[in-house]
Amino acid sequence: MAEREKAFALLRAQPAPLRFAEPEIPFAPPGPGYHALVRHADVVEASRLPEVFCSGRGAVNVQDLPVEFNEYFGSMINMDDPRHARLRRIVSRAFTPKMIGRFEADVQAEATRIVDDLLARGPGCDFVTEVAARLPLKIICDMMGIPEEHHRTVFEASNVILSGGDPEFMEDPGRAAELLLGAGQRLQDLVVSLADAGGDNLITALTSANLDGERLTLQELGSFFVLLVVAGNETTRNAISHGLHLFTENPDQRALLLEDFEGRVAGAVEEIVRVASPVTWMRRTVTRDHEMNGHLYREGDKVLLFYWSANRDEAVFTDPSRFDILRTEGPHVGFGGPGPHFCLGAHLARREITVMFRELFTRIPQIRAAGEPDRLRSSFINGIKHLTCDF
Repeated sequence: MAEREKAFALLRAQPAPLRFAEPEIPFAPPGPGYHALVRHADVVEASRLPEVFCSGRGAVNVQDLPVEFNEYFGSMINMDDPRHARLRRIVSRAFTPKMIGRFEADVQAEATRIVDDLLARGPGCDFVTEVAARLPLKIICDMMGIPEEHHRTVFEASNVILSGGDPEFMEDPGRAAELLLGAGQRLQDLVVSLADAGGDNLITALTSANLDGERLTLQELGSFFVLLVVAGNETTRNAISHGLHLFTENPDQRALLLEDFEGRVAGAVEEIVRVASPVTWMRRTVTRDHEMNGHLYREGDKVLLFYWSANRDEAVFTDPSRFDILRTEGPHVGFGGPGPHFCLGAHLARREITVMFRELFTRIPQIRAAGEPDRLRSSFINGIKHLTCDF
């Protein structure tokens, strides 16, 4: 982590964004390279200009992959307007704060069950699998109307899709494309099987959503489902995992939070997301020659928006490597930059992180991480695979 801090600080100090070679992956040839946008101002401005910095040629992969592959795994993330706006309009009708608010009691009930189980099991367990992963997985599955017997399928498929090639989840990198497609197909088959089941859930709301005569196709529903269960599960899981590690490494910040939990938890959640930056980067492609912050980008150039680095930009955040729940500078870009691709589930993620730490610190105020996190070997997701906890 210290090496990453130093490397990005050096990049931010450069007079212009540097160009890097593309990493090699088994199922796509490397392309011409990409510019690394590491400053907060660059990430924010590029996010606000989707007509110049487009997502439709790929947002979650550096290499150019077939459009069908991008949309299968990224849905709206890999789309531009007008298709992105159409799909987001339909989805937003079913994913409003009011819709999410109906599940707030479920979030509290599940957090209570998780801490009950943790106390019964005792210290020494894996905080990631026994605590951090359980809450977002349960809530997103309940929202979608996925029966409990399928939760393990969702969990395992999500791990493969966002594994970044980590051998714990992808044993044979040579079969990466096959394993990724297989994981996505399992999730898509699941949502299609549930689409006709009915019930008061998000799948039913999405299949019945109608905006000016438009409805989601089964393909769009399946792709959005892959996006929702993966993003809604993995990123919140990692924010909660990083949160425990951060409060362990910074006992003064834990003490500040416990002094006035309700008054300070909102700031604590934002600081966890800023420091953790669960999604390290997203890609954009330049649609026309464009000058931004003194640098000329050419049509066809690829750029990577490094949220992790932007959230440590010294020009915006004082002592940016310090975890400070009373921090007032910002805003961070941990949920993505401003613009049409800002995280649709940010409200739900904030709620889940808040409720989980309220339950933990109320009932087990001395819970801490025991040892260093076992980190995901991925450049895309700043993930923690395992973290032993003690109390």
